[in-house]
Amino acid sequence: MKLSRRQFVKLSGASLGGLLLPRGAASAAGIQRFRLHKPIGERHTICPYCSVGCGLLIATDAQGHILNAEGDPDHIINRGALDPKSIALPQLSNSERRLRKPLYRAPGASSWREMTWDEILPMVADRIKRTRDATFETTENGVTVNRTRAIAFLGGAANNDEDCYLASKLTRALGLVYVEHQARI
Repeated sequence: MKLSRRQFVKLSGASLGGLLLPRGAASAAGIQRFRLHKPIGERHTICPYCSVGCGLLIATDAQGHILNAEGDPDHIINRGALDPKSIALPQLSNSERRLRKPLYRAPGASSWREMTWDEILPMVADRIKRTRDATFETTENGVTVNRTRAIAFLGGAANNDEDCYLASKLTRALGLVYVEHQARI
């Protein structure tokens, strides 16, 4: 029997598909069993990566761990479509390499050390206050400006409207001039 290259590729594909078909059916049955025996909650959220604001449906287990991420078909922006970063969201959430505590590296130190939130937040607040007080300008050329140019703020795509509103209020109250968002960069 003489086969052309095209016939060989077709036959190989059909044979491979026939071999994998029983495995695929078993996998589908396994997924169905998984869904029946494990409680899964579904939550709506926004993708944290780029600043488009695509809607996600996140499937979680009873402890709140992310099991799956899918596009929200009812979301006005993406209509269920997602990019690869969004689909990989469970890997980000469940990664062993994910930081769970704040890390601090002292000036001149060669390594990072873990700190608690109760230790790090007052330190950050103190540094913001000291920097603002040391660099605050009240006037420039006789005009009231009430600003500091020594601190900047950068928002991200994971921030929702409420986060952005509060960040804007805080940064303006501190007198920050350099307030940006990743969507504009």
